[in-house]
Amino acid sequence: MAEAADFQGTSPSPARRWLRRAGALLAGAPLLAGLLQLSAAPTARAAGQGAAQAASGSRTVAVSLDSLSPSAPSDGDTLTVSGTVTNKGKQPITDAHVGLRVGSRLSTRSAIDDVADRTGFDPTVDGNEIDDKYAQKFPELAPGVSQRFTLSVPVGKLHLGADGVYAFSVSLSGRTSSQPWEQVLGIQHTFLPWQPDGADTRTKTTFLWPLVSTVHMTAETGPGAQQTPVFLDDTLAREISPGGRLERMLELGKSLDVTWVIDPDLLASVDAMTRSYRIQTDADSTPVAGTHQAEAKQWLAELQQAVAGKEVVALPFGDPDLASLAHHGTSVTGSLSQLKNATDVAAETVETILHLKPSTDYAWPADGAVDPSIIRVATSAGADTVIARSDSLKESSGLTYTPSAARPIGGGTTAIVADAQLSTAFEGDLSSAGARTLAVQRFLAQSLELTAQTSKQRSIVVAPQRMPSASQAQAMAQALTALQHSTWSESQNLSAAAKAKPDPAATNRIPSASHYPSSLRKQELPRSAFAAIARTQGKVDTFQVVLTYPSRVVTPFGRALNREMATSWRGRGDAAAHFRNGVETYLDSLSDEVKLIDKSETKLSGHSATIPVTVQNNLVQGVDHLVLRLTSTNPTRLKIGGQAWAEQPISVSGGHSQSVKFTTSANANGPVAVIAQLYTEDGQEYGAPVTFDVKVTEITATVMLVIGGGVLLLVLAGFRMYTQRKRAAARQEAEGAQDLEEARDDAGDGAGNADASGTAATPEGEHGAPQEAVRQENSGATAGRLSKESGPRSRTDASEQPSDPAPDTAAGDAAPSGTGEKVDR
Repeated sequence: MAEAADFQGTSPSPARRWLRRAGALLAGAPLLAGLLQLSAAPTARAAGQGAAQAASGSRTVAVSLDSLSPSAPSDGDTLTVSGTVTNKGKQPITDAHVGLRVGSRLSTRSAIDDVADRTGFDPTVDGNEIDDKYAQKFPELAPGVSQRFTLSVPVGKLHLGADGVYAFSVSLSGRTSSQPWEQVLGIQHTFLPWQPDGADTRTKTTFLWPLVSTVHMTAETGPGAQQTPVFLDDTLAREISPGGRLERMLELGKSLDVTWVIDPDLLASVDAMTRSYRIQTDADSTPVAGTHQAEAKQWLAELQQAVAGKEVVALPFGDPDLASLAHHGTSVTGSLSQLKNATDVAAETVETILHLKPSTDYAWPADGAVDPSIIRVATSAGADTVIARSDSLKESSGLTYTPSAARPIGGGTTAIVADAQLSTAFEGDLSSAGARTLAVQRFLAQSLELTAQTSKQRSIVVAPQRMPSASQAQAMAQALTALQHSTWSESQNLSAAAKAKPDPAATNRIPSASHYPSSLRKQELPRSAFAAIARTQGKVDTFQVVLTYPSRVVTPFGRALNREMATSWRGRGDAAAHFRNGVETYLDSLSDEVKLIDKSETKLSGHSATIPVTVQNNLVQGVDHLVLRLTSTNPTRLKIGGQAWAEQPISVSGGHSQSVKFTTSANANGPVAVIAQLYTEDGQEYGAPVTFDVKVTEITATVMLVIGGGVLLLVLAGFRMYTQRKRAAARQEAEGAQDLEEARDDAGDGAGNADASGTAATPEGEHGAPQEAVRQENSGATAGRLSKESGPRSRTDASEQPSDPAPDTAAGDAAPSGTGEKVDR
């Protein structure tokens, strides 16, 4: 308005100029203030963010909480915390110290999980450090360097309030050259369960202690009555040796109030190791002798003592994968029978080895995940209680507390719903002391928070992973020991939990198959696995009927087929297939030890003949109940036993062979293919057939006449030779008689002539020489004549055969020789 009062072309007066400037200043002051505020806001915000970042730390330091004792403190206790801090940055940390922080009391189980998952520092949640005198200082922490710490503080100095679970942290604060102010550079969160007085209502807790392992034994056994078993490798020996996984499970479980859940296959495998056993090295090498009999005996002896008076649950033999069977095996004939066999043999195995009667009423699917088909399969073998888990059987009724584990699900079946958060508390890598301590404190915090949910009496079941590692077992034992000495929980066995009164508001609806976790479904055995099991079982059934001692085959192969369905094959499909192939291949090799010997072409001359077929048995035991069938492919030309085929029963001792002869008849010339095949008595083919050719040559009537004529000529020639020899023998006998007669006549004539001449009466002949000379001369003359006449007879005798009868010889003459013949001296 002052400017409007001025005239154009005239300059304003000094007073008016001053008024104008003052008004402008007054009008611009708010705008200037706003601009100043706008420019200052980012700076202030950045400063605040920087302060928060400094307060929350950069996780430059790793804090490991290796021990916290006692795990659940009470009034008057002194809490001792120890661990390590490690500078993982590139700058040294100065003026560092480790302190303890008590956060707020947690009111829900999900809040516990949130704290456990958080890694940073939040001053609004983690609270302030307690008194500085309970801190440990480090002048400098160099990069990459670790330092041990131990802090002890009376529980009263923690200023814990009402009963419950409190967040508890160990932090390291310090300075760096780039950030020279004190800040939290590392922190580790855990929990303090605080229940100094006994809870009004204690939770009954059942903890399953599983003794389950992978598959170790093959189907192969050695010869002889001992049937020496063969193991896949030597891992079982390492597991039961001092420091091994199963040795730690046994040693830690001795002093705990738990329900033992045992796979009978593990017991059978360790029991087999107490005697002679062998170990496979590779597919082409001979198994070597095992040497861990002492460890096996020690482990079984300690297990017998540990389970005495405790509840023992026996899983089906081999711990079969119920979900895989339900989803892929029920369409294969005989799969459910395998489960039934595994269940039937379980109790007998445990009772024989541990000398106690186990319970076989429970089925335990992998990770407790269930659907309707799994429930049907689980109960098909006789189990009436299924161990499920709360992340599968989820609550849908809006309950504000965790209900009891037992749930009736229809058909007389009870589901034991294990608590998922407690059951999974010991999974993951717990090889470090820090990881084990965090797992123990989280487990105890969840247990106390569960108890604080309601004043109702409840029964809770904890079903951890099937095969905890040695470090996981150590954490489980540590947590369970603290729990069993706590003021809010008491132990209970599984059978009592199953009989506990169910909560009517708890869900008992089994989730559909679509809700089954896809991660678990990917690990299942395929349908082809169950088809291979059924195929092998069929071969066992065929093989056993021909054996004199079938149990030597049925038992090892039956248990091997149970192992092919083991839950431990999950996620190891290649190893499972290799094991199945090994079982079937070994069975085939045994079956092939009973076989037919190959035959070459056989020639058949004549209308009828016999054909031998040989069955060889290279097994140690004998085979029986087999039938050998010989079949002609051309019965018009060649018949077997008067028809197209014939068969004979077979029984062969171990290590022997047997030849069976079949009568055949030919009707025409030419080759005929003949098939030899072994069958079982029920008509099932056994082994491979043997096919060979029989070349038939028919004999004509003309050929038979020629052959008959030749035979007749041979007979006539023989008869002629026989008659000639008889006549020759008769002539020789007659000539011999004539010669003897002539010799006697000559001897008589000599005697007469001598008497006529008067020489015989001389005195000299009466006393000696003259008469003796005459006798010798006559005797010599007779011998000379006989010798001359016998010459032709000797030549005739030379033509006689050794088999001809010797001619009779006349007796020699004993009369005195005549006188007057000259005797050559």
